[in-house]
Amino acid sequence: MTTSKPPRVVLMHTMALAALTLSAGSYPLTATAADSTAAKPRILVLATGGTIASTGDARSAIGYNAGGVTGEQLTASVPGLDKLATLKAEQISNIGSQDMDSKVWYQLADRIKQAFDRNEADGVVITHGTDTMEETAFFLDNVLSTRQPVVLVGSMRPSTAVSADGPGNLYEAVKVAASPQSGNRGVLVVMNDTIHGPRWVTKTHSTSVQTFGNPNSGPVGYVDPASVRYLSPAPNARKAPLAVPGGGLPRVDIVYAHADMDATQIDDAVKRKAKGIVLAGVGDGNASKTALDALEAAAKQGVVVVRSSRVGSGFVNRNVEVSDDKTGFVVSYDLNPQKARVLTQLLIGNGVSASDRVQKAFDATF
Repeated sequence: MTTSKPPRVVLMHTMALAALTLSAGSYPLTATAADSTAAKPRILVLATGGTIASTGDARSAIGYNAGGVTGEQLTASVPGLDKLATLKAEQISNIGSQDMDSKVWYQLADRIKQAFDRNEADGVVITHGTDTMEETAFFLDNVLSTRQPVVLVGSMRPSTAVSADGPGNLYEAVKVAASPQSGNRGVLVVMNDTIHGPRWVTKTHSTSVQTFGNPNSGPVGYVDPASVRYLSPAPNARKAPLAVPGGGLPRVDIVYAHADMDATQIDDAVKRKAKGIVLAGVGDGNASKTALDALEAAAKQGVVVVRSSRVGSGFVNRNVEVSDDKTGFVVSYDLNPQKARVLTQLLIGNGVSASDRVQKAFDATF
């Protein structure tokens, strides 16, 4: 007769297995002379949950439940991590990133600012689910003004998987956050040996560990256990951040364009008092005549209307098939709908709602 092990025992057994696997590779496990004499960078790890903090579920061979593993357990499970930096882990939330919301964004922004203002840390690593990681990274990049690095990291496989990618990703995220080269680069995303910028990075595959890509650009650098390499120098100055709106983020809806589209989504958004509407348009941000007419009517009522594209790459430019000057629309250029929504929320929350001013703000993101 056999008995199943409690989930915690299984988790710790698997983490130990991951540690042995990593120690067999190129991850450094012993301190060098330089390690013992030089002060290590102080890295604050803010845990929010996600697949990187998940445990397996028997409902399928690849089933798992997001969250469940704490930030302290994650950092303790990665061999050699304490050789890179002096670590402190704090739990902000423990949710799947499909449940990420602006409340957690505000908590992250406030804690990061506090940590740097009080000189508690030299860098911050945020463990996060991959589904909405790009939105969190883009929000933080627009509201934080700091020279110290802020790095988001996640995984595509649960912590209990035989081939878990979380330990390696977390190791490399800490390495990036601890690197002097990472200063003044704003918020970064580290996944699968690659360093991404928040404006361009997006999730491109539902399950592959190589999910994050930059369709309109490219990565900003690469990382492995031995090195951190950036493809260009850090900028001399960062753009002025947008203030975190004191009353919370305003409602901005995304409407998805498709064949045989009517005005239902748009009318409903207006009815529900949306302050902005982002069109995930076909092609270069287009939609049916019926939908465009409804969007123009919404814009005349003071709703900020932004044209983006559902395509996944390329730019939405002004006045191509749609007369943006006439309708009062804003175009997102290369920002995908989800990031266009975040920027629109921040702008409206900062009192910027006139279409010409919103467009100038989108222009200034380059």
